[in-house]
Amino acid sequence: MKIQLINPNTSTAMTASLAESARPLLRAGNQLLAVTNSAGPASIEGHYDEALSVPGLLQAIRDGERDGAEGHVIACFGDPGLLAAREIARHPVIGIAEAAMHLATWVATGFSIVTTLGRTKVIARHLVERYGFHQHCRGIHAVEIPVLALDQDPQGLQRLMRAACLEALERDESGAIVLGCAGMSHLAIRLQDELGVPVIDGVSAALKMVEMLGELRLSTSKRGDLDFPLPKRYAGFLQGFAVGA
Repeated sequence: MKIQLINPNTSTAMTASLAESARPLLRAGNQLLAVTNSAGPASIEGHYDEALSVPGLLQAIRDGERDGAEGHVIACFGDPGLLAAREIARHPVIGIAEAAMHLATWVATGFSIVTTLGRTKVIARHLVERYGFHQHCRGIHAVEIPVLALDQDPQGLQRLMRAACLEALERDESGAIVLGCAGMSHLAIRLQDELGVPVIDGVSAALKMVEMLGELRLSTSKRGDLDFPLPKRYAGFLQGFAVGA
């Protein structure tokens, strides 16, 4: 099974880091296709960034389907363009926030999200509401570190994340932590060992869910709103996104 891991921002260094963490998790015989968005923001830290990441993300989905990908992971905690991606893909598309929240409810009755910047907390809250996890998510916390600075001081980041997670667990009386950024995925195992509670990395969760769906031969429904887009003309620089283009 070929699984496409898409980094919706344009940081090739982040893509390489995500792929390094994800590849060991694959079942024997499965292949990871790590892709960096070819058009969009350097990092996604707001509504504007998220919106402008979507065209390049959708192009990556289209290219992946053409190149034989049998599943797709959108590796950004905002789950940008998720439903649009499912509309153009025949194979499963999983967003890391949705995957992480689902998985958290399997191992705890309540979870806390620890993310990067405070300004992104509202995006996470919108996703919690959209996915129906408002009764499970007991708090959303930020460490106020930009996405592209997550790898600048690994030891300092580990200490900061540990403190933030401990505070979240205490304040929210939650039983699990959801990491609110794909760039935090490499921290999950060590934090879990230190904290003694489940720490869920959405990239790993989404990857394993795609594998499971493939093994069960379940694919994106093409009945109703997730059917392929209707044929029509697109204007300007979006001409190439018309169905059949």
